[in-house]
Amino acid sequence: MNTAIVNSEDACEVRESLILEHLPQVRLIARRIHERLPESVSLDDLVSAGVVGLISAVDHFDPAQNVKLRTYAEYKIRGAILDSLRGLDWASRDLRRKAKQIEAAVGRAEQILGRVAGEEEIAAELKLGLDEYREWLTDVRGLSLNSLDYGSDQEDGKHLLETISDNQEHWPSSLLESSELERLLAETIEKMPSVERTILSLYYQEELTLREIGDVMRLHLSRISQLKSQAILRLRVSLGKIWPLAHGR
Repeated sequence: MNTAIVNSEDACEVRESLILEHLPQVRLIARRIHERLPESVSLDDLVSAGVVGLISAVDHFDPAQNVKLRTYAEYKIRGAILDSLRGLDWASRDLRRKAKQIEAAVGRAEQILGRVAGEEEIAAELKLGLDEYREWLTDVRGLSLNSLDYGSDQEDGKHLLETISDNQEHWPSSLLESSELERLLAETIEKMPSVERTILSLYYQEELTLREIGDVMRLHLSRISQLKSQAILRLRVSLGKIWPLAHGR
């Protein structure tokens, strides 16, 4: 048998094996994104887009770059899903306006108070009742999808993966360890209400879904979603002070 044909068959088997191995990662990422979106957005559509991203990751993965396939695949999967959402234009201008108004209110309230503002204080700055403010947080929950993954606004966002250089010393992950951003981020999270800190930790470090976090904290899913939205918007306000990419400026 032709050696080239054998090698080609082996390569196809390895490729297929890698894709199957990482399919659960696609489902996890798609589910976590979907739970922050309107019910009209199909989970199956997100999974399909994520599979396309996974295949691209497997086909373009270069072990010589000292990046784990799982890490590279996560960027490609999330990027493909977010690209598909931008194509749907599911987020209205009204939702984006609300998110910007909340961010501005958080910044103003905390500047006036000289400390982290509570929900009631942010709502008062917006001239909203607490219940209506919480409805706003629920409305904008999906708009935090791009907050830390993309370098600019949804209309023409550039994925942060594109800023990674070939030299590991200049990767964002390495730069963050010694940058002002890390200090600000740590200080901002430390000053947050404990419930918001816990939600961010369970979501980003323990990789629990919002529903699972709700079960752990004995809070309704909608409340967890509201608190996470508020925490992300706080981070965006703080990051925007020294990291323009956080707001796309």
